[in-house]
Amino acid sequence: MQKHTLTIEHRQCQIYTADSPKYLFIQPIDEHDLEVLDNEVAEIERRTTAPFTLVAFRITDWNSELSPWTAPPVFGKQDFGSGAADTLAFVEAKLIPEIISQFDIPENILVVIGGYSLAGLFALWSVYNSERFYAAAAASPSVWFPKWDEYMRSHSPKADCVYLSLGDKEEKTKNKVMAMVGERIREQYELLRNIDCTLEWNEGNHFKEPDIRTAKAFAWCVNQLDN
Repeated sequence: MQKHTLTIEHRQCQIYTADSPKYLFIQPIDEHDLEVLDNEVAEIERRTTAPFTLVAFRITDWNSELSPWTAPPVFGKQDFGSGAADTLAFVEAKLIPEIISQFDIPENILVVIGGYSLAGLFALWSVYNSERFYAAAAASPSVWFPKWDEYMRSHSPKADCVYLSLGDKEEKTKNKVMAMVGERIREQYELLRNIDCTLEWNEGNHFKEPDIRTAKAFAWCVNQLDN
């Protein structure tokens, strides 16, 4: 596995690539994700034999760039923006074509979009809005997001499979909005039972082993698509 750093459209990208990759993983990250990215990639390699390229691109304004629509603060004082559409456009029109060109990857490579927390919600939202992705690897996604329940009931994903997970302590919080995450993830799973979907419960709260949880998400998607 070779490791590269590129800047694409002013975004810093960390790329891990194997020879003749069969899958292309796309993951929005922040600085905390970057610190454990090496371990995440090693864990994916441990869980699947399929060759892949992972492209992790930096998000500078987490609450804005990954949010599908505006919403008031749920924790802290920062509002949520509506930048998901612009971020998805960057992924489809700039990031994927550039990676395919730079690393001589086949145009028809199987693309999986994934992420953790709000990036996991962005991955889910993306497969409702794009046919570019074969799967979504949504690890502990922020499905508590205001009005997401209304959205998932009225839309259908375009991907072949979706991985969902949550920590078993995540719904046990005093924050009333975020405490909805358990109910929402169960409903999300039920709504996706018509496609290849799984819901995995991990031990711990939202902050336990995000790298391992994300690796499990990507590896599950690969193993399902390989079947």
